[in-house]
Amino acid sequence: MLPEHFVLLFTPILWALSAHASEFVIEEKEDIFKVQSCPAFLMFLNAAYLADMTFELPCLCKPEDVRSVVWYYQEKLGKGHTKVLTDFNGTKILDTTQLPSGSAISSRFSILMFSLVVFNSRPKDSGHYMCGSVKGDYFYGYDIDVQSYKKAHISFQEGKLKPQLDVETKTYKIFTLYWDWTKCDRCGVRGEQRRVGLCYFRSPYLYFRYKKAMPDIVSCGSAAVPLRYRYILKKRKTEILVRSCFTPCPTRDHSIEGQKFVFDIFGFTNDKNKKTPKVPVQIHFQVIAQPLILVCPGARAEEAVAWDKGHRQLYRQEYMMGVNSSMRLYIDHGNHLVIRAFQLNDIGTYYCWRQGQMVAGIKLLVGLAKRKHRSFTDPESIFAMQIILSTYVILTIIFVFLKCMKCMNHYLVCF
Repeated sequence: MLPEHFVLLFTPILWALSAHASEFVIEEKEDIFKVQSCPAFLMFLNAAYLADMTFELPCLCKPEDVRSVVWYYQEKLGKGHTKVLTDFNGTKILDTTQLPSGSAISSRFSILMFSLVVFNSRPKDSGHYMCGSVKGDYFYGYDIDVQSYKKAHISFQEGKLKPQLDVETKTYKIFTLYWDWTKCDRCGVRGEQRRVGLCYFRSPYLYFRYKKAMPDIVSCGSAAVPLRYRYILKKRKTEILVRSCFTPCPTRDHSIEGQKFVFDIFGFTNDKNKKTPKVPVQIHFQVIAQPLILVCPGARAEEAVAWDKGHRQLYRQEYMMGVNSSMRLYIDHGNHLVIRAFQLNDIGTYYCWRQGQMVAGIKLLVGLAKRKHRSFTDPESIFAMQIILSTYVILTIIFVFLKCMKCMNHYLVCF
């Protein structure tokens, strides 16, 4: 036992040491599942996304004793239409680079830490998503609206086409809610910025079972919209705004950058400043008259992406999908460079910009079509054999018929 005066002497020192040691204690994060309880009546939170985007849906509430969740999908609320999106282990490993463009949602999702992640979303992925248990108990729900961009309303700041006007009556309002402008897609030369606007609907007559991020406002494809208004919303398009921009490159001379910008604006070229970009270049052999889609490595649909052919910039104002329906080469709304039918004048090196920086190049050369060895079980082989066999049967029937007619004619002449 220490004397009492020693304890009193060292007490301030012990307090100081304990206070100093508390600075190094790792603060534990608060468990949201202990704070937020699940609602007694299942509600659906509305959220809207653009096609080709990847979105994450967190399971915001669940009982503490539940260690893994199961995600369910319903296009429309009702029995008999539920799909189970889980491997019943709570996790799913998925390589997003190997996803087919038109694959079903069953091959485009992953469950990470109770959250559902959907890759490369499609308009057909719209519907109700619910996290729950294996027994079928629902904890939290989402009303997801994935809007298409294929027939988007495109307007350029330098052009005459203006954004869509709002439609407002006494009972509802249809308007466009815009995202922030993307970064300038190029640096050192004239670039472009893109802004996406999704369709939204405001009315006091929305279905009460759906939660809104803003009062009486949901996306146009939400199931909260009454049926009598949905035919009006089908005419409303997603909007894409494009404007010019200029951002200096961090490693170049600013005077040269400004000079390049002036040259691009007035249509001149400066051969002295043209140098081969130092980015990795991949060689691709393409067959003549075959379609081709070039993808910028690591780019997403919502990012700023640009394409150049050699030293010529392919601006969206001229090459964006929807500007001219007869274009053979264009940039779609998913930031892909599309060549409908590859020709000899398409040979060259195509450079890709992502978020204002050039990241890769693709050198296109003419290649020969690969020989395909067919087997008798291929659909084309089966179809060809059916045609040949049918033709043989028809010719045989005609031959037998003519022989019979000849025999009958000979028999009648003899008698």
